[in-house]
Amino acid sequence: MKLAYYPGCVAQESGRELDMATRWVCRALEIELVEFPSFSCCGSGFVDEANEVLNLAINSRNLAIAERAGLDLLTICSTCQGMLTLANVRRRDPAVRARVDAALKPIGIEYRDSVHVKHLLRVLTEDVGLDAIRSRVRRPLAGLRVGAFYGCHLLRPADEMGWESGEEPHAFEDLLGAIGATPVDYRGRVLCCGFPIQFVKPDTASRIAGRQILDAKSHGAHAMATPCPLCHISLDAYQNQAERAVQQPLDMPIFHLPQVVGLALGATPEELGLARHLVPTEPALARIGSSSL
Repeated sequence: MKLAYYPGCVAQESGRELDMATRWVCRALEIELVEFPSFSCCGSGFVDEANEVLNLAINSRNLAIAERAGLDLLTICSTCQGMLTLANVRRRDPAVRARVDAALKPIGIEYRDSVHVKHLLRVLTEDVGLDAIRSRVRRPLAGLRVGAFYGCHLLRPADEMGWESGEEPHAFEDLLGAIGATPVDYRGRVLCCGFPIQFVKPDTASRIAGRQILDAKSHGAHAMATPCPLCHISLDAYQNQAERAVQQPLDMPIFHLPQVVGLALGATPEELGLARHLVPTEPALARIGSSSL
């Protein structure tokens, strides 16, 4: 399998461990990642609020780069997945497409709407397949109860994302089961992490994150895992603020999606960048057997 790799902004800077883990997992599963340094930020939803045409033009340009190489595009961020997918969807309106194409024409970019945008979660569960992943597990995550946390843009708007249910998704839980972990069912798994308002109403954002972590914890989760680095920031980097907001200790390790897969496939914590997390992951690792690490 060969895909244009769109890491997004966070995985190239503050969340480099996500990029490390993605590369490790893709090598292990023989997924070739083709890199394009000319990719730009997806706008993270903020540009879209200010200027829809500009946001669609930015993402149409990214898609056109992959199209020129004849490749579909791999994302590792729920927000990037949402913005790039919405660009494809909104371009189905001839009037919108004409305005976006007019904005791209002065810079010599043409996009013919042929690229499929695929988040790593979908590639693993559908393209690689759960049976193939199960057959490659070297370190089953038995004994570890994991709460999947999807992130808003991977699921909603469900009719435009065209994949999982926005209320009752199951792909991440299916994947967790395939690598030996026990998936935890809790309401907060499909709710917001609070990141979109972290820099406007930080107290509210912290309460939102804290409630989701408490929800997972109350349902027996030993750890949480997310396919979105922005959710990871809210749940891991700002967990101390979330604790103050809900006035309870949380102590919840937060993994990136490819980190839990990488652990099951045999990667070491060092190869997956686990030391970069602010909330220690050692308590979760101990549950799968420290001797196997």
